[in-house]
Amino acid sequence: MQGGCYCGNLRFEITADPVHKGQCHCRECQYFASGGMNFYFVVPESGFAYTQGTPATFARSDLDNPVTREFCGNCGTPVLTRRPNFPMAIVKAGVLDNPAEYGDSDVAIFMKDAQPFHVLADDKPRFDGMPPRK
Repeated sequence: MQGGCYCGNLRFEITADPVHKGQCHCRECQYFASGGMNFYFVVPESGFAYTQGTPATFARSDLDNPVTREFCGNCGTPVLTRRPNFPMAIVKAGVLDNPAEYGDSDVAIFMKDAQPFHVLADDKPRFDGMPPRK
């Protein structure tokens, strides 16, 4: 899979299959999705590479173990999130050249923060926070 930001300054390639696909309803993701939920997929870090440009990054300085968000410093498009001590890239589905390659999410997480306008299929597994680890 390939993708990039809105202005084209950042480009990336994914060579690994997603190990997980979901939709996050947490309040933090709502900020980055302009109020909506965040559709994401998780791939091993070794299966994600920028092929053009260098992302800008942001991590909150007031948290003990903040995530690092990578985005285009020119147009602001969020591309991915990296969690501390987690060797995976959490990629935003909307930045794929062909977002249909995403398919469908496996779960919906952080439903405790979901807004009334977040539409979710009735058969989608949902969790108030993170799902239990397998």
